[in-house]
Amino acid sequence: MTATLFETYKLNDKITLKNKIAMAPLTRCMADNDLVPTDAMVEYYAKRADAGLIISEATIIRPDGQGYPNTPGIYSQQQLKGWKKVTDAVHANGGKIFAQLWHTGRVAHPHFFNGDYVLAPSAIAFEGTVPRMRELVYTVPKEATRHDIDQLVEDYAQAARNAIDAGFDGVEIHGANGYLIDQFLHYDSNHRQDEYGETPENMSRFPLAVIDAVIARIGAELTALRVSPAGYTHLEPDARDREVFDYFLKQVENRNLAYLHEGMFDDSVEFDFLGGRVSDYLRKAYAKTLIGVGGYTAQTGAEAIQSNKFDLVAIGRPFIANPDYVSRVRHNQELIEYDASMLETLV
Repeated sequence: MTATLFETYKLNDKITLKNKIAMAPLTRCMADNDLVPTDAMVEYYAKRADAGLIISEATIIRPDGQGYPNTPGIYSQQQLKGWKKVTDAVHANGGKIFAQLWHTGRVAHPHFFNGDYVLAPSAIAFEGTVPRMRELVYTVPKEATRHDIDQLVEDYAQAARNAIDAGFDGVEIHGANGYLIDQFLHYDSNHRQDEYGETPENMSRFPLAVIDAVIARIGAELTALRVSPAGYTHLEPDARDREVFDYFLKQVENRNLAYLHEGMFDDSVEFDFLGGRVSDYLRKAYAKTLIGVGGYTAQTGAEAIQSNKFDLVAIGRPFIANPDYVSRVRHNQELIEYDASMLETLV
């Protein structure tokens, strides 16, 4: 019943995937203190190269984008050299890997970069404390100025170029899960009254500028995007967000990206203002290659692909528990069950 997962899939003229299983981006907080990928990370990714596509753990584009301990960066030469070891190992095992480009926005913390403030669309703090470092309370961010926004756009584009130089096959812009780009797209976190707020067109301006700058630097065929229309994490949903994403996704579709990736932990959750599941909304709003994610098994993912709900399925926690996930599914072998204790080491 899972045979469809093992068919090749052509993203575009430059990239063909050997199967329809993607490894979801999985933040592991295992880089060294300079945010450089380690040898353990090299082995971790190389073992999972049987996936049609590996999407790297979220990788920060510049120091003030950091919101969690030991998350890798892609802005220093040491970081690029570390990632080159990863990409070389993945390619040696026949895999393909995209870098997920990340800035956490108001979910960053000055502790990580010895800064005075974090940047966000509006000066509205996210309530709570930093995961893994509960002593750190989130701060009130500085509202990004036009100069700040222009610099961020350039830094995303440079990070994309760095990723290609480090051997990645492409990049996925992290525009989901309540981080910086997503914060511009939701009314809960965007209270601006200038050309970056209030209307769907304005709220989409910065995200689209990032996409266009990345395309200009590395090409649309090597550029992808992750989105979270439901606004279910790090911010509160607002029914008006639907209008923003109706506009935004149509603009994204015109850019001919490699793919669009759903940002959900559980795709069975339904949202009234989206008319049901996030994947269903995305399929209606976006006609090109779509990666579904959020609690799918090989079986349910294959069924969803066969039903045209999406084109590829991303698998998360089962890939942590089973480095040989693809082989186990292909040969109908039992999977090792994921356990939270597995997060303590890279295997």
